[in-house]
This record gives sequence, C-alpha cells and structure tokens, in this order.
Amino acid sequence: MQKNNQMANWYDKYLSIYGKPFSEVPQHIIEEIKDRLSCLQSSEPLVSVVVIAYNEECRLAACLWSLSELKSQYPIEILGVNNNSKDATENVYQTLGVPYYNETRQSPGFARQCGLQHARGKYHFFIDADTFYPSCYVDKMMQKLTKPGVSCVGTFWSFYPDENHSAFSLFLFELVRDIFLWVQHFKRPELNIRGMTFAFNADYARQCSIRTDIRRGEDGSLALSLKKFGKIAFLYHRKARPVTGYGTIGSQSMWQSFVDHVRIQIKGIGRIFHKTDHYDDDESNLVK
Repeated sequence: MQKNNQMANWYDKYLSIYGKPFSEVPQHIIEEIKDRLSCLQSSEPLVSVVVIAYNEECRLAACLWSLSELKSQYPIEILGVNNNSKDATENVYQTLGVPYYNETRQSPGFARQCGLQHARGKYHFFIDADTFYPSCYVDKMMQKLTKPGVSCVGTFWSFYPDENHSAFSLFLFELVRDIFLWVQHFKRPELNIRGMTFAFNADYARQCSIRTDIRRGEDGSLALSLKKFGKIAFLYHRKARPVTGYGTIGSQSMWQSFVDHVRIQIKGIGRIFHKTDHYDDDESNLVK
C-alpha cells in the first residue's frame, strides 16, 4: 500500500486494518480513533453522521477511523446502528465509544429508519460501514445541502485498487460510469443516489418514509420523496469522494464488471430521457 515509504492515497492507512478482525487492530489505533471520535461529538449537533452496519466487524473500525478525522465547521454527532449483526459489530461501536442503537429488524431500510429516529441534527448523512470518507466530505456536501431549494445531495464515489482491480482500470470504469450518471441526473436524479453518499434535510425526511419492505433502493426511494421539498443536488468534487469496496462490482475482472454494468443499463436506457414519480418494484427486491 506504500510507495517510497509515503502513503500513495489518503485512505491507505485505513486499508491497513480494513478486512481484519477487530481483535487484530493495534491498540494504539483503537485509542486514536476513540479519542478523535470523542472530540468530534457535539451536545448540540447541526449535522448527524449515522453509520449503519450489518456484520461489519472487519470493516467498521476503518470507516470510523476515517470519520474520526473529519474536519468540519459544523457541530456534528456520529451515531451507529447495529442491524442485527451476528459478529462483533456491536463490540466495535462499544470499544470505540460511538453512541449506537440495536435494530433487530433486518434490512437497510429499518437501519436507516432507526438512525433517523434517534439523530438530532437538522442535516442527516447516511454512512455505510464498508466505506471511507475524506476529511472534507461533510463540509463539501453541506455547501450544496444548505443552498435554497435543495432537499438532498448525492455525490460520486470511487473504489480502492487491489490485486483484481488496477488503479488505471478503475479510473476508466469510473470515468464511463460518471459520465452516464451525469447524463442520467437531468431526468432521473434519484437513480444516482447511493446510501453511502447521501445527505438530506432531516426535517423533510421525517415527513416522508424510508421504505423497509425492499432489500435495496431505500435511499433512492427517499430521494424521490424528498423532491417535493426541493431538488436533488450533486457534488462533483474529486477530493470529496468516498472510497468503498466491491459490493457492487464483485471479485470478477474490471472488464467483466464493465460488461455486466453495460448490459444492465442498456436494457432501460430510455429512462434517462424522461422523468417519473413512480417506480414498480421487482419481485426479487421485496422483503418477504
């Protein structure tokens, strides 16, 4: 992960513990994360940063390490939601001193709903436990979110290189994807929203509902509902991009991932040319 004894990327140090059991994280790193998180917590937060986690023992600490280094002009709180995990996810929250809540009903929707119910900030950030966030992330997103007529904000994201995905192939993949998403956002901005890169006005969100009956898409569904309060804005700032793992790509080659994504998107390519206020649910996406 290092070149000439220097970090090649801002997130490389987080990768040093990413994927490891929490018991293997060095104690000095645990103490550093705990101290930094404690210093960030405000008793009167304007911004709530809410991390949901399901069986994320091996990735959660790295995510929280990145959040502990947020640099923000706003008073913030960092909360956790343990979504019925069967591993040591809850222990990670406890050890690092993060206020958290246990949500035993299984689905991202229930976890997001739990976080919104307990958060105190006027502005709410969805955070995924397998993702790293740059120190400027909150303030760059807030620059968009606090503008008049904006109800929510999304942004692009990147993947970290590994043995199956070179930095160059990821750059090309993300370039094509970002161009497509940029075109899509004119008519279907809600389809560009991902839970790991989504922030919104909590007062508006509490007048809507977070869907709990679907396996994925609760983020885009909420964004669609929020459009009645203001537009969905997007942050295009390279340095503010979160970096995540391969849940949406898989372990196959970058080329195969690209081909698979093209096949999926081309089936409904016509959608990017017109707006809609309703989406039909695929049976496979419904929680039984």
